Amino acid sequence: MSLLAVHDLSVARGGLRAVEGVGFALNAGQALILRGPNGIGKTTLLRTIAGLQAPVCGTIKMPDDAVAYAAHSDGLKSSLTARENLTFWARVFGGGGIDTALAAMDLAALADRPAGALSAGQKRRLGLARLIVSGRPLWVLDEPTVSLDAASVARFADVVGGHLGQGGAALMATHIDLGLPDAQVLDLTPFRARGGPTARPHGFNEAFA
Repeated sequence: MSLLAVHDLSVARGGLRAVEGVGFALNAGQALILRGPNGIGKTTLLRTIAGLQAPVCGTIKMPDDAVAYAAHSDGLKSSLTARENLTFWARVFGGGGIDTALAAMDLAALADRPAGALSAGQKRRLGLARLIVSGRPLWVLDEPTVSLDAASVARFADVVGGHLGQGGAALMATHIDLGLPDAQVLDLTPFRARGGPTARPHGFNEAFA
């Protein structure tokens, strides 16, 4: 089953095209890793697919309410405990499995600790645990392993592998080898835009560029 189909997609950052003509498909059980030099537009592409900004042109097709997005912000409220943060996000997404998510990211012992009292790595693991409680089949991830030690990277890789095994899919920008044996790689270098200004598409929000 196709969870994401991208055709002839062009995206812009700061009023300038970043990449153009991008196309790929992602089916249930598949992972696709975006590669390319810093500044080429990986983050902009992921934000566009996640619906945070409009494309310049092209099409993005996916089922309704399919995406859970995780980027540099952990999306946590510091005054809430780890469990309370996950409960909040589970309600937002209509998902569940709080205890499963805490255990999967080795946070069960920290469930009642305020997020503001967690270390950077612990906050990152809690932010990624939001993916598990979302119940969404398509995970869009921008450098998800930032602030994680080697053991936590391996744990997260197991979580992604389990998600794929249950029929989910993952699109991610990462320079870390997560050891996903069947993951495909898409190098964005050939899609680098030639430059020049572009008209802002309807709904373009400079804050998300």
